[in-house]
Amino acid sequence: MRTRRLSRMMTAVTLIALAAAGCATSDAKSGEEDKVLQYLGSPGAVILPELAEALGYFETIKLERVGNAVGGPESIQLAATGEIDFGIAFQGAILKSYAKGVKVKAVVASSGTSNGNGLFGYVLEDSGINSGKDLIGKKVAVNILGANLEFVTKAYLKNEGLTDDEIKTVSFITLPASNYELGLRNRQVDLVLLSGAQQELALENGGLKQLFAEHQVVGDYISNSFFFSESYIKNNPGTVREFTEGVAKAIEWIKATPLEEVIAKFEDIVSSRGNNETTALLQYYKKPGISTEGGRLSEKDFQVVLDWLEENGEIASGRVKAADVFTNEFNPYAD
Repeated sequence: MRTRRLSRMMTAVTLIALAAAGCATSDAKSGEEDKVLQYLGSPGAVILPELAEALGYFETIKLERVGNAVGGPESIQLAATGEIDFGIAFQGAILKSYAKGVKVKAVVASSGTSNGNGLFGYVLEDSGINSGKDLIGKKVAVNILGANLEFVTKAYLKNEGLTDDEIKTVSFITLPASNYELGLRNRQVDLVLLSGAQQELALENGGLKQLFAEHQVVGDYISNSFFFSESYIKNNPGTVREFTEGVAKAIEWIKATPLEEVIAKFEDIVSSRGNNETTALLQYYKKPGISTEGGRLSEKDFQVVLDWLEENGEIASGRVKAADVFTNEFNPYAD
């Protein structure tokens, strides 16, 4: 097992260097595949591979949590350098990284916007903000620049008729996700995007007004995916297949299982870690908005984001195709 040096997370590394480093990473001896997958988790929460492992859907692979996730772009960088083996990222972050030479590939869905899921933009009721125009010159909280929250907000502003120059006046302020609500109520920021348990808890506290919803802005799509680097997939196809199959089965287990049973299973998983993590927020858990069977991915999930990125000059037209950044090869539910 490789030695992890997670202090390197904070090192400034160019994407070109990351791409080069990603080509050289491999844990396995010649002819052997990696069977211990390092990843970043989330305190007090359960991600789909953790559920798959707990349900016994992995036969030969094991998970090793080596830290807590901050955001998709960071996870992509760490996967490219071999610090972790898989991660979760917004489709736009995967597309932008691929366009810059950091070759990661999505293999199965992590979350989506169906059935009332996704991100929801909130302002204070007494903020005087009632439309996109009212956000000119205002501040928006994001966990990391260039990820899902920034994309959805900018797409909303564009739909509201703001010019590119007006959108540029909106500042994106990085805050830990756990501080979004506090940052809004303290007027440190003017808009926050919430989902799941965090959203439900904030609404219980009152005083918030919904400005927009991701599914209204972008539509029904898979917004985030689990990914591996292309080099890891090439060197460990059997491991990637077992991982993808297990996660796909876990998605279907959640869909078929009553919510209270899902929450109880999650509580058992969190408690079994022995890290004194709270399970309080699990009572607000909502099933992920993944409409496709087994979390299958489609070009539509990436094209809707790619079109926007190209239109706004964040990716040069034709630099990358939606089909380049995902595969359903390992998903047993693929057509």
